[in-house]
Amino acid sequence: MLGRVQTQSVSPVFVGRDRELTRLTSALARAHAGEPQALLMGGEAGVGKSRLLERFLGAARESGAVTAVGGCVEIGADGLPFAPVSTALRALHRRFGDELRAAAAGQEGELARLLPELAGAADRDSHDEHGRARLFELTTRLLERLAEDRTLVIALEDLHWADRSTRELLTYLFRSLTRGRVIVLATYRSDDIHRRHPLRPFLAELDRMRTVERMELPRFNRAEVHEQVAGILAAEPAQAFVDTVFTRSDGNPFFVEELACSITQGCRTGLSDSLRDLLLVRVETLPEDAQRVARIVAEGGSTVEYPLLAAVAGLGEDELIEALRAAVGANILLPTDDGDGYRFRHSLVREAVGDDLLPGERSRINRRYAEALEKAPALIRSDESPARLASYWYHAHDAAKALPAVLRASVAARRRHAYAEQRHMLERALELWDSVPEEIRAGLFLAEYGEVYPTWCGCDTETTPLQYLDLLCEATAAATYSGDQAAAYETAKRGLRLLEDGQDPLRAAWFWIRSSQLKRALARGDGWEEIAKAQELVRGLPPSAVHAEVLEIAAGWGMNYNPGPDSISTAEQAIQVALLVGAEDIELCARMTWGILMTDSGSAEEGLAELAATRERARTFADHGKLFVSVSANLAAALESVGRSAEAVEVARAGAEAAVRGGLRDPAAFALANQAESLLALGQWDEAGQLAVRGRADTKHALYLGWAATTAGQLAVLRGDFDTATAELAAARNALGCQDHQPQNAIPLRHLAAALAAGRGRFLDARAEIEQALGEGFAPGMHRYAWPLLHTAAVIEADAVGLPAADPGRPAVIEAIRKAASRLPALAPVWAAYRLLVEAELDRAALRPGFARWTAAEAAFAALDRPYQLARIRVRLAEAHLADGDRDAAAPLLGAALATADRLGALPLRAEAAQLAERGRVILEDTAGGTAEPAPAEPGEPFGLTSREREVLARVAAGYTNRRIAEELFISPKTASVHVSNILAKLGVTGRGEAAALAHRLRLFPAAPTG
Repeated sequence: MLGRVQTQSVSPVFVGRDRELTRLTSALARAHAGEPQALLMGGEAGVGKSRLLERFLGAARESGAVTAVGGCVEIGADGLPFAPVSTALRALHRRFGDELRAAAAGQEGELARLLPELAGAADRDSHDEHGRARLFELTTRLLERLAEDRTLVIALEDLHWADRSTRELLTYLFRSLTRGRVIVLATYRSDDIHRRHPLRPFLAELDRMRTVERMELPRFNRAEVHEQVAGILAAEPAQAFVDTVFTRSDGNPFFVEELACSITQGCRTGLSDSLRDLLLVRVETLPEDAQRVARIVAEGGSTVEYPLLAAVAGLGEDELIEALRAAVGANILLPTDDGDGYRFRHSLVREAVGDDLLPGERSRINRRYAEALEKAPALIRSDESPARLASYWYHAHDAAKALPAVLRASVAARRRHAYAEQRHMLERALELWDSVPEEIRAGLFLAEYGEVYPTWCGCDTETTPLQYLDLLCEATAAATYSGDQAAAYETAKRGLRLLEDGQDPLRAAWFWIRSSQLKRALARGDGWEEIAKAQELVRGLPPSAVHAEVLEIAAGWGMNYNPGPDSISTAEQAIQVALLVGAEDIELCARMTWGILMTDSGSAEEGLAELAATRERARTFADHGKLFVSVSANLAAALESVGRSAEAVEVARAGAEAAVRGGLRDPAAFALANQAESLLALGQWDEAGQLAVRGRADTKHALYLGWAATTAGQLAVLRGDFDTATAELAAARNALGCQDHQPQNAIPLRHLAAALAAGRGRFLDARAEIEQALGEGFAPGMHRYAWPLLHTAAVIEADAVGLPAADPGRPAVIEAIRKAASRLPALAPVWAAYRLLVEAELDRAALRPGFARWTAAEAAFAALDRPYQLARIRVRLAEAHLADGDRDAAAPLLGAALATADRLGALPLRAEAAQLAERGRVILEDTAGGTAEPAPAEPGEPFGLTSREREVLARVAAGYTNRRIAEELFISPKTASVHVSNILAKLGVTGRGEAAALAHRLRLFPAAPTG
């Protein structure tokens, strides 16, 4: 528009920043090599972030990389949802065109929320709690595909203005980009990040990611200021001049430019010490029309399009161009990169000009912007229009105009899955509501602005006016979908306070069930009180979708907390009501709940058949596969509960793959959790561990993180890695601490804690965990978690036989275990086999012969795909044969157990089998097919104990003091003390109690001395 315009004061030389540029180019080299890079660059306003970024992007392009830049847009106090990412994607679309469309194939509808040019309007109106994560995942995959054959550099500027959705998407990208030649580089103004700025927790989270590199740009030193001033003046400056500029600017490059220009233009005196006055001094030297245009641009946002500016300025085209020429020539304004608009050269100047506006002047400018856009919406991009128009009318202080505009902006944000911004707009609408005349509000209809209430109100949304409570419904859903459960809970409570008169029971019931779900998510209770109130409200009312949902949620609560006939009946009612009102999604969820309840109640075939049929219906349900993934995960869990682990793995795998295809990262993680659990049971431990790690990298969902940590902790205990197991137990407790104590979470945690304590030799701590679990009892349907825990409990008591500290209380605990086992159903062959296993271990704990029970247990598990349990049984059966003096019968059993232990990496089991072979003088075949000689009568393996140390250890296990040990073995107390220290070191334990416990558990000697 302006052609070549002479500008002033920008330094023509690039000063300093060698270290920072080296870090950036090193990251570029790693990206070229196929390693994605994530970088954050901060610095105060004016320190040179944009200049360094331009330099780096130029170097990247010279190296063959493709660059795309997007900037966060400030409109008053509002950020545009996803503005920088949309701008960068738009640049990539211009560059790649059909190639980008091919990379987005099949997901155009979702990605059009960020890149409207994809024109996938068909899916634009659907949204749910997974919509945002799905969009983030698809965006990540799009960038990875585009970066397969080239290096992409995505630069996002001014994160201090970013909306919450942009921050969350950027966090997701930083966490999830694992392949492709990609650099994502974001800049922010560090001096704006005050204590309560929303960017602060974002930066704190990224600091915990080892994959994100963060740098802060310092101010220039005196030598760098000298170099910069010399570049500006194109001559060597006087030292006094440099000293003045350096002192006044404090080394800030932008202030150096402003001061150098002002002083050289004759403003050597009279410069105010105020930063604001310094920034305004050159604006005030512009012609009046140029100053007026600058004020209009300052209030229009970060960038103002030329056609919009022309419509607002009220100048003739020639006058406007001359005014712009003067502002650009003075380096106050700059044309945008696409040449379609103008922006301030530096945001500090824009802020100073904006702050200098009078209150009435600001309102008038905003009104003119709003009126221009209403008259000609095509003046700006259609995807930006709703948010900008809402902001202009709001800051024009015209409530009657602002309310509809704000509501339209909230709908536009919802369609982009920008739920935090939707909630912000809805809160603004709630603020404006009472200031708007009734006749204006009466013209706002549900069909246009509501989505939550129309799904179940049964009214004619085209003619039903929007109500204040509708806005609270939408705000509750928006806060929930954005992940802000606390805000959603408070909003729901606001709605319930307004409904205390009982005039709208359906809406009140909706708020109560939302409150129940949110209360559980916030760990403020189990949510049953709220569900009960919702049930009471809908009782006796005609069938409705909300009635069906209340029943379905009540049945789901019962499935987790109180499974049984009542919960089954509630699920059946939910199915019937959902069928009556045509709420297919609620019907399918209720059928899923009913199938699980039936499976856990003993009607396994009926329950599994219902789950399988529901899964097939969900396969084609139009919700991006979310329901299919959910039913798959639950079907896998049901199959595991009846011991059909191989089938469970395949069902869970299919669910996880469908979730990945649909961009459903959290549901994918839950399917992976089910898969890992079944793989662990099948003895495919390496794959189970890999899935647990993969799932945790893919989600932040607390419930999944707790499950994954529990699975990883169980695996670590089985492999004897007790330090890792300790860390995993802490992680599981931390993650599940934010959830209510569902039995399906609590029992596995108790089991892990008990197994870990036993592995560490802390039998009393292990017993305490078991007693706590037995005291809490096992709800119906919890047999899949209870049987393994009872087995571990019996093993703990059997291994502690002969340990004096563990003897008191053993009979009572054994009896409690027997009683719990007698009450626990064995609804499938695997649990019937566990019953035999528990009984055999209890016989061992009571010192009763158990040959027949171990034989029966081996036969039961031999028919199942449970290699670890079978190996443990064979060790015990071999022990029984050795007690009868039958080494020939024991040898193949121990050989098979050792082979399984080696394959699984089950070191404690291997050590126990090896010790038994050693004590029984059993000759075993080695891995090469030969034979292993029997161990010597008093071996030192596997811990390297000498004969004397084994004698000392036997007495340590009996609770002897060093003096008593010395008396019995005819050695000095000092020598006994040395032996004890050596034993502790060789066993790798920290105290006498742990040494004694380990000795008993691994049978390091036939029996402790008595007396």
